Amino acid sequence: MRRLAILGASGHGKVLADIAELCGWPEVVFYDDAWPARQVNGHWPIVGDSAALLAQLSSVEGVIVGIGNNQVRHDKQRQLAAVDAPIVSLIHPQAVISPRSAIGIGSVVMGGVVVNIDSRIGDGAILNTGCSVDHDNLLGDFVHLSPGARLAGGVTVGDLTWVGIGACIRQMIQVGSRVVIGAGAVVVKPVADGITAVGVPARSLASSS
Repeated sequence: MRRLAILGASGHGKVLADIAELCGWPEVVFYDDAWPARQVNGHWPIVGDSAALLAQLSSVEGVIVGIGNNQVRHDKQRQLAAVDAPIVSLIHPQAVISPRSAIGIGSVVMGGVVVNIDSRIGDGAILNTGCSVDHDNLLGDFVHLSPGARLAGGVTVGDLTWVGIGACIRQMIQVGSRVVIGAGAVVVKPVADGITAVGVPARSLASSS
């Protein structure tokens, strides 16, 4: 029986487990450093901590990190990649992904997402419920687009950037790395690395570094 391990027994992890079952994974288990105090996450068992997962990789056919924090997800996925863990991506069957786009390893694409032609999504990305990525976008590694975020054509988003729920980014805009775009913000000008931008139109609030 094919077994998927999710590292991180969070609410986000439960969504991943649900998608995994919809994608045909017959067995899903969690690993989390709160084990053994925590034994279950929703409908699924927590069977060990992160050290146990590294020791038991031969018992699973796939691994994905179920942690919403971009930096922590980056660190955990890099740790898994260093030991040749079988890292997989999960794409909800009700997402619409152009066959001429690309989704990086360890990424999750949730229900209602649209990714249009010639867009490239990096490793470890989260494309959350109902967000849209139009044509010719380039998203870096470990980016998180929150539910309902909208990216027009030709947008570039740097590594480890978080785009808040319902935010919009105008066409051909460049957004740097480690940026935070606030909920409902409308980005009409480039955003430099490490900036938090909020409002309509979005304005710089502070450095997030």
